[in-house]
Amino acid sequence: MNHMAGVWIDHKKAVIVSSSEGHVTTQTVESDVAAHPHYAGQQDGGGEKKYEERHRQSLEQFYDGVINRLGTPEGLLIFGPGEAKLGLKERLGRSRAPSQPVVEIESADKLTDAQIVAKVREHFRSP
Repeated sequence: MNHMAGVWIDHKKAVIVSSSEGHVTTQTVESDVAAHPHYAGQQDGGGEKKYEERHRQSLEQFYDGVINRLGTPEGLLIFGPGEAKLGLKERLGRSRAPSQPVVEIESADKLTDAQIVAKVREHFRSP
């Protein structure tokens, strides 16, 4: 089976496109991660460290949710406008999956779902 996947991701959502034997499916994973503005609370008592730790844990839960929905692709394209694509790749590298897919990273603007599907199809199209 030739299972390929692409993930368009930012910190608000991820769109997962899976392609296997000509059949394409999409899934959207919404994030519960709050915006990450500069911490404005008091600096004593570890408030900023606790805030940063909660934010990191929320991101990791979001990435884990995306990883759990990927299945076991042979190839994976991760793309998007910000740093979330790098965070997902790092989290994927630390996951317990026995066989890691070939992962490629690309920058991309915000895209519609149809544009995301087209980009993944084009990326994995055989020459």
